[in-house]
Amino acid sequence: MNLNEPRDLASLIEAFLLASGKPQSLERLYELFEEAERPEPKVFKQALEVLGKSCNGRAFELKEVASGYRLQIREDYAPWVGRLWEERPQRYSRALLETLALIAYRQPITRGEIEDVRGVAVNSNIIKTMMEREWIRVVGYREVPGRPAMFATTKAFLDHFNLKSLDELPALAELREMEPEPVLDPDDAPVPAHLQALADASLGEEEAEGEPKEETSFRSLLVELDAMEEGLKTDFDDLRAEEPEGSVDEEGKAQPTHHH
Repeated sequence: MNLNEPRDLASLIEAFLLASGKPQSLERLYELFEEAERPEPKVFKQALEVLGKSCNGRAFELKEVASGYRLQIREDYAPWVGRLWEERPQRYSRALLETLALIAYRQPITRGEIEDVRGVAVNSNIIKTMMEREWIRVVGYREVPGRPAMFATTKAFLDHFNLKSLDELPALAELREMEPEPVLDPDDAPVPAHLQALADASLGEEEAEGEPKEETSFRSLLVELDAMEEGLKTDFDDLRAEEPEGSVDEEGKAQPTHHH
């Protein structure tokens, strides 16, 4: 095997991604090679292009998400592939989706600010669920009385919803164009791909028995978000560029930000 040949390297990268079952960054892929055998960066780039093209016409695709590259089943097959698992996929409540959407588009945002928009209290279990799934994290504390925690999304959130960065979140204007008229029965209407992914990419079209239909979509939240569009979608890029004041370390302790 000639590791400086893009086609050979593409097959090896495919083996790595199939074996790992999760996204792998370029840095991690580099580390898997001993220094003497490590291909040049340009060869890596060519190999990824070869691998991506080789997936054409196949049931899976090469996808770059926030944590790196992964091989995944194409979305078109999700309704059928989901039948492999006996347990019914999780359906997320409208309240959870609204809360998640507000965090994604307005981060960093406090629980109180979320409640101001939604007009109802945020259920503690919703925050707990998203924290346990590692979709959101505390990134600091608002410098107001009570110093409420500020929430932002994570790389795991981007990975789960098939996004490379916050830039790939659909613009509100685009969403409004895709849904120009109110729909009486949301389950009979086509749902924009990104919104459906936020509900769950593997759900298919089935509806849980007895579940209120309003619980299957946060389409109406667009109206509320639209009224606050100025300043929406701050691209924190997982806060890599700059941590807000009063950031939090991994143990959850507040740490002051040092300015130079």
